[in-house]
Amino acid sequence: MTSAEPQFITSRDNALLKDLRRLAQDSGAYRKQGRAWLEGDHLCRAAMQRGQRPSHAVFQASFWDASGHDWQDAGGKAVVVEDTLFASISGLESPARMGFVLPLPAAAVLQPDAPTVVLDGLQDAGNVGTILRSAAAFGFRQVVAIKGTAALWSPKVLRAGMGAHFGLALLEGLAPDALAALQVPLLATSSHQGDFLHQAQLPWPCAWVFGHEGQGVSAALSARAARHLRIAQPGGEESLNVAAAAAICLHASAVAGAARAG
Repeated sequence: MTSAEPQFITSRDNALLKDLRRLAQDSGAYRKQGRAWLEGDHLCRAAMQRGQRPSHAVFQASFWDASGHDWQDAGGKAVVVEDTLFASISGLESPARMGFVLPLPAAAVLQPDAPTVVLDGLQDAGNVGTILRSAAAFGFRQVVAIKGTAALWSPKVLRAGMGAHFGLALLEGLAPDALAALQVPLLATSSHQGDFLHQAQLPWPCAWVFGHEGQGVSAALSARAARHLRIAQPGGEESLNVAAAAAICLHASAVAGAARAG
């Protein structure tokens, strides 16, 4: 349960409030603090459903007065922040009414034979979070972010991931050479070369590589790939958004894996 006696914050200079602002507004602050900020009741409930419990459950004062009783099972220290001060924490245009502070999980160890998603320099937090959701949905339990990829535990990626983080082994800041430890075939997406996805016999397990939104998969990782695959686009568009392409590819692999298992 949350603490029976919440901590009330009414000063802008409160130390915890300053830490929360950094977590919410600085994409890399989680690395320094060893904890992450989840904003919004939907995301917080998604985390709880995955067995996560916050160190602090932070509420806008008016929301606490109206709905604090709904969060008695959240765990951690309840913190109630005056409404205008809570708005100063948020990195959202329309601030949410509550959030969690979660300790970061222990660093994951690369699993050589796990179905894996490799993020190669993706910059858009929304794309990264959406791909994490697809990975979790389609049975890819390990995500490797190559150095230069958007910060996996940043508030924007967490919001886009909608709880997927807590069902995945996440490794970030790796060099391309680290992929040599993988014992599953590396599949690289391409807009212009390789087999068409719908005609390919896909291996399972495997590791899919998704590249930078503009430049695609880097030459270093493309050279490591066992296969290159592309998605047929009969409508004639030049390319797909990387998150959309990832969902298509990961679903195709999941279907192939299920068919082989059945």
